[in-house]
Amino acid sequence: MLSAIAKSLFAGLISFLLAGPAMAHGAFVDVAAVDAVGIHARYDTGEPMADAQVAVFAPDALTQPWLVGQTDAEGQFLFTPDDRAGRWAIQVRQAGHGAMGYVELSTEGTAMAITAITASAGLTWAQRLLMLACVLWGAVGTALYFRRAHAGKPA
Repeated sequence: MLSAIAKSLFAGLISFLLAGPAMAHGAFVDVAAVDAVGIHARYDTGEPMADAQVAVFAPDALTQPWLVGQTDAEGQFLFTPDDRAGRWAIQVRQAGHGAMGYVELSTEGTAMAITAITASAGLTWAQRLLMLACVLWGAVGTALYFRRAHAGKPA
């Protein structure tokens, strides 16, 4: 029985380590600084988040959207923030999936500078290994529990 469990765990380990970033259906937001702020929202498969809801939050009002809109068919949205300096938050949501993006607006005299703040996407190898260790620990513990429960019963 344990050899079948070991084979299954080994197969799971190999498939987990070789799997690409599209193991789950997540969402990403790419933010680019131009004369305005351009957003490209997409799923982790690369498919654009077409017609997704966009909410832009000003630095001094993070509970009430400053602007609400919708992405186009390619998952893109463009807006020009007003002159409030600080971190602007952009939220994109569609069908239960969503992501956040941020831009930092700084004003020096009459000049305005917009800097995109990128967020990391996907799992690192350390995170994958930690999750794998947790799954293996749970599988071994479950196997030992059932082995102990059946060891005391007569056949």
